[in-house]
Amino acid sequence: MSTLPRLLTDRSALFLDFDGTLADLALRPDAVVIPRELVPLLDRLHERLHGALALVTGRAREDIEPMLSPWRWPAAFEHGSVRQSSHGLFTEPEPVGLLRVLRAARELAARHEGLLVEHKRTSVALHFRLAPALEAACLDTLERAVGNDAHLQLLHGKAVIEVKPSRVNKGLAIEAFMRETPFAGREPLFAGDDVTDEAGFGVVQRLGGAGIKVGAGTSIARHRCASPEALRAWLADNLIQEDTAP
Repeated sequence: MSTLPRLLTDRSALFLDFDGTLADLALRPDAVVIPRELVPLLDRLHERLHGALALVTGRAREDIEPMLSPWRWPAAFEHGSVRQSSHGLFTEPEPVGLLRVLRAARELAARHEGLLVEHKRTSVALHFRLAPALEAACLDTLERAVGNDAHLQLLHGKAVIEVKPSRVNKGLAIEAFMRETPFAGREPLFAGDDVTDEAGFGVVQRLGGAGIKVGAGTSIARHRCASPEALRAWLADNLIQEDTAP
């Protein structure tokens, strides 16, 4: 059941996950189909909110930007490890300890068909959507590779296990945006679909805004939306309401 919040206002700040939120999940990250209306929709929302729109995604910048070309919005990539402010400035931590994780993931993938290793700037993701029976093996392999390294954090998402720097998450990325113009002083809304989005829900709700969980699953988000298609329709309805306002 959809329990979406009220429509956006001139005081809203909008943060959006990508996979499973704006676009439907696919068997492989590179097989995601981009709805034709998505880029124009994001452009109009960005203009409607006077720039207070940002994508907050686990994707690498080099991976997602060609999919949503031409790219014109602030964003946090790799769960917030890489962040592009509204002024075009990038922040990126130095990866620590990922080499052994990457080596372990690639060795496992070489032995088992259907596993996909995604090496980003600051993280390593091991996808098992094409080989769901290997979930336990993927988790065990990356847990052993991380070991007791306090610089690294293991995330277990939808058919993917990812290792990233421990001191970054989507919530911290949203907090950083909220300290900058044009986001500062606005009411934040964040839409996401996965456990990796829970930190973002917590932040926006602590700041007096709203979290929107897309799809099934337990969540601390106070609002829900059935699917990416339903979320896009709600976002588009915000523009229709503005266009028809007296």
